[in-house]
Amino acid sequence: MKILSVQSSAGMERSLTRKLSADFLDLLKLGLQQVEIEELDLVKCPPPFVTSEWIAGAFSKKELTELQRKALARSDEFIGQIEAADLIIIGTPMYNYGMPAVLKAWFDQIARISKTFSFDLSRGDFPIEPVLSGKKLLVFTASGEFEFQKGGIRESINHLVPHIKSLTHFLGVTDEKDFYHVGIEYQEFKDERYERSKNEAFANLAKLVDEILIDFLIRKY
Repeated sequence: MKILSVQSSAGMERSLTRKLSADFLDLLKLGLQQVEIEELDLVKCPPPFVTSEWIAGAFSKKELTELQRKALARSDEFIGQIEAADLIIIGTPMYNYGMPAVLKAWFDQIARISKTFSFDLSRGDFPIEPVLSGKKLLVFTASGEFEFQKGGIRESINHLVPHIKSLTHFLGVTDEKDFYHVGIEYQEFKDERYERSKNEAFANLAKLVDEILIDFLIRKY
């Protein structure tokens, strides 16, 4: 199994999402011998923002200029990492009810016409279709407040998980059952609810490893 682990928390050693990701990978390696893990730390090496040269190069039907090639270089690298992965892990805190800027910049870099999606107006009102398929996505989140889930009291201001779910087709995650989410809430409250949420998240990792491994092995063999 090839895994791409994408980390976006500026909390570094204090980060819950980085710890969840690391513990999950440790458990996974115990259950599967052949595991290749590629780490992508968006905080240590932030993705560039999209520029006019990037846009011109991404949509060009001619030979790219040197400036366009340079503008697209990191995008090509990121897309290559996604193409090679069976499982993509994203560790992300909730910043101001959405994703960190570095994670949004990464998504902007990997959303490329003819690379990760196709666009055809003959399809009517839904001209976009994914190019990649067969990937799994596991998202670890941490938030200071709580009840951002569907039906929760803060559902309307949750611009993190729903945003990521709306972008999964760029990652080759085309089936709802291939999307997994584990979140820790109440982080700013530091009370018993926070401790319970944190403990439950870490306790569920072993079950999650088994579920993902079983499905991966069924598909492979």
